[in-house]
Formats: sequence, structure tokens, C-alpha cells
Amino acid sequence: MRDNNDRPAPDFTHACIVMFGVNIMWIFIVIWITWGMLAVALCGWAVKVFIDRIAQRRR
Repeated sequence: MRDNNDRPAPDFTHACIVMFGVNIMWIFIVIWITWGMLAVALCGWAVKVFIDRIAQRRR
């Protein structure tokens, strides 16, 4: 017979945000090495616009 000892899942939101920052950092470094700072600035702006649109939809 199975015991029903289900525990709630841990909240990994903080870990997800930290790993997003780590991943975006190395991606920007590779873009910077390959195409230069202007390309990194444009990519950063595009990510900001994308995040702002997501935030606007959630409101």
C-alpha cells in the first residue's frame, strides 16, 4: 500500500532568475567578442522590449 506523503514542490523562482542572468551574460560576451558592443547593446534592448511586453500582458 502506498503512503500519500506528498510534499509541496520547492520554489525555484530565485534560482531560475539567477541562471537567466548567468546565461544572458555569457551569451552577451560571445556576441561582444564576435560582433562588438553595438550588437550587445541592440540585443540587450531587444530583451528589454520583450520583457516589457510580457509584463504588460500580465497586467
